This record gives sequence, C-alpha cells and structure tokens, in this order.
Amino acid sequence: MKKRFSLTNRLLPMAILFISITLVQCKKEGTNATALDRTVLSADIDSSLFSQFYDSTVVPMADVTPDVNDVIVKKGVLSIIKSNCATATCHGGAVSPTLTTYAAISSLVTAGVPQTSHLWQLLTTNDLNKAMPPVSATNELALSDKNIIYNWIKNGAKTAPDVNDFRPAAMRIINSGCTAGNCHNEATAVGYWARSGYFTYASSDTTTLAVTNLTTGAISWYPQMANTTLKDQVWNAYKDSSRKFYADTLANASFRPYKVFSGRGPLNTYDDIMLDVNYPKALRSASGAYKVNGVKVNCKGDYLNSTSTILSRVDSTVLLANPRTGVWATAQQAGMTYSDGGVGQYDIAIIKAWYFSDTNIPDVWKYGINNAGIFKYRKSGNIITKK
Repeated sequence: MKKRFSLTNRLLPMAILFISITLVQCKKEGTNATALDRTVLSADIDSSLFSQFYDSTVVPMADVTPDVNDVIVKKGVLSIIKSNCATATCHGGAVSPTLTTYAAISSLVTAGVPQTSHLWQLLTTNDLNKAMPPVSATNELALSDKNIIYNWIKNGAKTAPDVNDFRPAAMRIINSGCTAGNCHNEATAVGYWARSGYFTYASSDTTTLAVTNLTTGAISWYPQMANTTLKDQVWNAYKDSSRKFYADTLANASFRPYKVFSGRGPLNTYDDIMLDVNYPKALRSASGAYKVNGVKVNCKGDYLNSTSTILSRVDSTVLLANPRTGVWATAQQAGMTYSDGGVGQYDIAIIKAWYFSDTNIPDVWKYGINNAGIFKYRKSGNIITKK
C-alpha cells in the first residue's frame, strides 16, 4: 500500500505538469501568446536583406571555374524551412505537406505578395492553433529568417535570385562600407568645395571631422557640410551639371564639374552610385585646366577614357581595360574593399551580381565598346563579354 501511494505521489505532479504545458501550448491566449507578437515583422521589413532560396548562388558572369568572389553563400529559404518546419518528426517526415523541395514550398506562396501567401500567414499569425512552426520557448523563427522569407516571396519566389534581390543588398553594402567618415559621402565633398571657395557659403556652414589612422595613429582633418539643406542643394546641382556636361562636353563646357574631394565620389544613394558608374570619379577628378571663381577645377571630357570603375575598385579577382584605349591594367585595384570598407567575399559577389544584372548600367561599362570586354579574370585570363 505504501508503495502504491509513493508511486501516485510521483506521477501526479508529472501529470499536472504535462497537462499545464499542453494547455499553454494549445490555447490562443496564455503566457506564450501574450508574450509573443509574431506579426511584428510585417510593419518593419528590411528590404536590403539578401534573399535566396538555396544557400549558394553562382553570380552572373562568374568565371568558368567560379573564383572566390563569384559565389554567394548565405542562409536561404530552404535551409530555414528545413531547420524549423521540415524536421524528421514534422513536415520532413510523416506530417503533410512535405516541405523539402522548391515545388512544395513555392506552392504555399503567392509570388510577389507575402501578405496573401499561406506560408507567410502561418509564420506570422498569433493564433497558436495555426502558428507554424508550433510556438514554444525554443522553436520560433528569428526575425532575420522571417525577413529572408518575406523578401524572397516579395521578389518573386524564384529558384535563383535576380536584380531585385541583388540591388538592395548591394546598395546597403556600399552605403555601410564606403560612405562613413571622410570617405564617399556628399557632406565631405560639399564641405571641401565650401572651404575651397567654390561657392560663397560661410565657414559656419561646415564642420570638421577628425579621423584617426588605426595603424599609424595619425589624425587627418576633413571638412564636412553641416547644413543638410545646402548640402543637398549643392550636391544635386553637381550631379545635374555633371550629366549635362558629359552629354555634350563642347556645347555644355560651362557645366564642367568641380573636383570631388580627394578624388572620392559620394555613394550615399542609388542615384549617386549610378553617376559614379556612368562617369567614374577618376574622370571627374582628373587633370585639366579650368577655373571657377579663380579656383582650378579638374575633370576629363571623355567619359569612357577611364582606368577605374566601381566594380574594379571592389573586386580584386578582375582586371580592368580602359574602355576607350583597350589597354589592360597590370594589377588589381579593389581599394574600396580592402582600404575603405573591409567588405567580405560574399558581399563582393553580391555587388558583382548586381552590377552585371542591373539593366540601368550601360553595356559599355560591363562589356566595353562593341563587346570587346573591359573586365577579365586575373587567374584564368577569361574576358567577360555579353553572350
């Protein structure tokens, strides 16, 4: 009798605990439901987070044997679903549907519309009877994983990413890696122009940024335009003048652009970056003899006579040929990667993928004049041409 009583005492607390856990997990209201808002991401999507279905993507225009900057390895939708939903005891085993293939997963989405996609609704509902994966203390998708799935659906739910996936991710990488401090931002360029007397703004409109070289300890001082309104007005006028000048350098000689600070062109926005793609900063800061208000202003007139592009300044695996002369560089550039931004190989691959997939970039800056090629791989010597 004592033995039976002892066993009952042991089993009863376990039974109560099991029932309590079951009720909490299955109820629509309860500690789990009130502590977790699974819809939070829908109001704050990061569209610049790179999304792909598989974990590995070979970029457009990769070498025959892909080089180190030719493959994007990032967590993909399939891995997220397999880790959280398609386990052996759930949608990877006996539970229907089996979510281990592109066909099965894509059948649950409406391409381009996450909000009406069944998969997205399951991932974001606060109804714990419908929530997938089942809500528990240790089994909820990270917000970054949800973001990848959202962007994948929004961008077309494709088997392989395209410019819609590459472009926002590339812009974020360039912005975060290159525009800070004294580098590729309009505040520094316009501040330099103001201090140099290119236009008549008081010195009170500028401030000074101190940048310390972490290797040598040396401190450099850079002028910055503090007045945001003036900065935007001047920089937008500069871009308009540059485009007009290069459209017809003879007829529009008076629109010759100012020298950009230290030869660095701002890269804050997509529009800034496209200006640099079409009219590289080396052209807009090259040797020449022209004065504005008595101050020398430099630039080249031939926008194709360039020995530098934004891609060659990022990707060390390629060499550049001057589009006008056809003369190949003998060494890689890639200063924006190693000196400025410290960008990793998968990020470089994303930038390269964007560059060759973006239809707003003219073919002449991808493949040269008459498809002669302006980029070739250092190791193999293969020239990138339009197929």
